[in-house]
Amino acid sequence: MEIGISKPFIGEEEKQAVLAVLESGQVTQGPRVAQFERQFAEYHGAEFGIATNNGTSALMVMMMAHGIGPGDEVIVPAFTFFATASSVLAVGATPIFADIDPVSYCMSPTAAEAAITDRTRAIIPVHLFGHPADMPAFKAICDRYGLLLLEDAAQAHGAAIGNAHVGSWGSAAFSFYATKNIMTAEGGMILTNDSVAVERMRMFRNQGMSTQYFHEVAGHNYRMTDINAALGIVQMSRLHEWTQQRIQNAAEFNQRIHSLQTPATSDGYRHVFHQYTVRVPDGLSRDDVLKLLQDQGIGARVYYPLPIHQQPVFQRMPEYADVHLPETERAAQQVLSLPVHPHLTQAERDYIVDVVNALA
Repeated sequence: MEIGISKPFIGEEEKQAVLAVLESGQVTQGPRVAQFERQFAEYHGAEFGIATNNGTSALMVMMMAHGIGPGDEVIVPAFTFFATASSVLAVGATPIFADIDPVSYCMSPTAAEAAITDRTRAIIPVHLFGHPADMPAFKAICDRYGLLLLEDAAQAHGAAIGNAHVGSWGSAAFSFYATKNIMTAEGGMILTNDSVAVERMRMFRNQGMSTQYFHEVAGHNYRMTDINAALGIVQMSRLHEWTQQRIQNAAEFNQRIHSLQTPATSDGYRHVFHQYTVRVPDGLSRDDVLKLLQDQGIGARVYYPLPIHQQPVFQRMPEYADVHLPETERAAQQVLSLPVHPHLTQAERDYIVDVVNALA
């Protein structure tokens, strides 16, 4: 049996939606993008949506629109995908790394607060693997220090704390890469309630233009096409069902798997399980466990084996040479992710449980 870590779904509705765009002749940014922006923002309780060509662009445009640039520090986790930090560098600012909470794997508010200096401009928590970061604590910190609170929600479509979805706490960046909970092949989205920043986001996304051929800022082409948006509109109609199935799959695994430390969900939080991430106990080699699972056809993956502060590009910068983040580094050595996508059959779930429990 071969079970992939993800299984992007493209059904007949998606195919027909894309074909309709191709036949319309309006294949670049157009009415489908606007519709997708409205639907995605409404779902998350945000006022505005700004679609982009990918999640990294969404992070960059979000920061540029809020005036983040040279001389500014932005506090981010190092246990996340590289783009969280590289986008900070791309706008000319400096990423400052804070350690994570060992249970949620999201950035620790206490560690983030300890990293604040007089150059800090913003904090960007990442809702890692689909579990919301502790946004009430981050909001309190940002309010106390007068900082921007931004969100990296690339992995957390539909996640929430109580009735507040991610993407509604501050401006937030999402990704619709092919393996995400919903996808547009490539694509991204910024959500915001800031009526001033949204206009700047639209300009930065579209070559800095306020009106045709009048360039107010030095923007670039970060636009989404109607082809991608057509996929997104159809996938939005599936998001609730797919999310519920991910949550059910994770609950089943939590109940049945006993050989590895299974993921926890904070009280009142809605974890949407972009990844089902387990921790290998002391005394076992994570890499040996990974190989065993893969040899038996289970598409387990490691996210992320080398924290960002230890990546070669950062190690060549003197200011990062002595950064030590114990919980981040421990997680990078001990965690792996199992398939949890909504298209798993019962037979596949049974097989995953049997193989994993045989490790004990």
